[in-house]
Amino acid sequence: MQFQKISFEESLGKFVIKPRICVGCGSCVAVCPFNCLEYAANGPKIINECKSCGICAQICPRFNFSMQLSERFVFGRERAANEEFGIYKSIVIAQTTNDDVMKVCQDGGVVTSLLLFALENGLVNGAVTSGESSNEPLKAVPKLALYRDEALHYAGTRYTYSPNMLALRDAVLKKIGKVIFVGTPCQIHAVRKIQMLPLKKYADVLGVSIGLFCSESFTYEGLVNKFLQEKMHITPSEISRMNIKGKLILKMRNGGVKTASLKDIKEYACGFCATCPDFSAELADISAGGLGLEGWTLTIIRTERGEELFKKAEAAGAIRVRAVESEKDKVIELLTRMSKRKRENAIKAYQSRV
Repeated sequence: MQFQKISFEESLGKFVIKPRICVGCGSCVAVCPFNCLEYAANGPKIINECKSCGICAQICPRFNFSMQLSERFVFGRERAANEEFGIYKSIVIAQTTNDDVMKVCQDGGVVTSLLLFALENGLVNGAVTSGESSNEPLKAVPKLALYRDEALHYAGTRYTYSPNMLALRDAVLKKIGKVIFVGTPCQIHAVRKIQMLPLKKYADVLGVSIGLFCSESFTYEGLVNKFLQEKMHITPSEISRMNIKGKLILKMRNGGVKTASLKDIKEYACGFCATCPDFSAELADISAGGLGLEGWTLTIIRTERGEELFKKAEAAGAIRVRAVESEKDKVIELLTRMSKRKRENAIKAYQSRV
């Protein structure tokens, strides 16, 4: 990849921040070698004189990003016209076999089980993921899990955005060694740009990447403060779990369940999500999401690296698999529809901003 030395203002400031296509992933903040940036208000803020090293521009997933180049790097080829949700090796419906994981997971617990398996078997030294803020219930924040209990504690999905790239920075600064990375599609794009450059200090620690299906995320101020507290009159600490299955589902700590229409929360979606074209983390080693399934995870195994981890975990009994064939038409149709919709919406949103 050709390296160009350019300032933050002349690259991301002009072509990403100003037209509002920044996705808030925090990659530029994480890799800046001169600490010129800090993460504020869902994106980067320049706090010191930029040294024009150009690194932030090289790894930003919204600056000169090419899906075609990325596919050739990851898979050795570009997708065919009929590969609507990206290149992959196999698709399975899977579930954890661990009761502890099932108690805290979002759907089938596959992602958490893979993290635990990799950590407990010495395949990695840590896991970059998200967890819940200790002082703001339901708020997602970047986390670096080094132990089993931490990985379990961070299980589940939070619907406010977490810039997990900042936890990758922590892993590099702490020199913990290899990590498994869990993140949204936009963050997987940044991971691949880091590896393609390569930005060696970061690329060397990245092991398997697990991408999460993502239609959009929500602002904490909007979803939690304005909608849940002001409109639904629910205190965040009363909610034990949130899920989206065609509607917003709130599982309460008292055992009750409350729901809301997705139309009611649409206005609180993060604006930057509109320009993201990737629903199923098409560049990840493994992609995973509930996609309407109850208690199971739709898992797309995309690369040899991802396949190796998944098969080892399955052989060890950490996860169980059922064939997707019996539900293939329904699942693939929904996955295809969601992927096409997000890609088409992103094109429209991008064109309206640049």
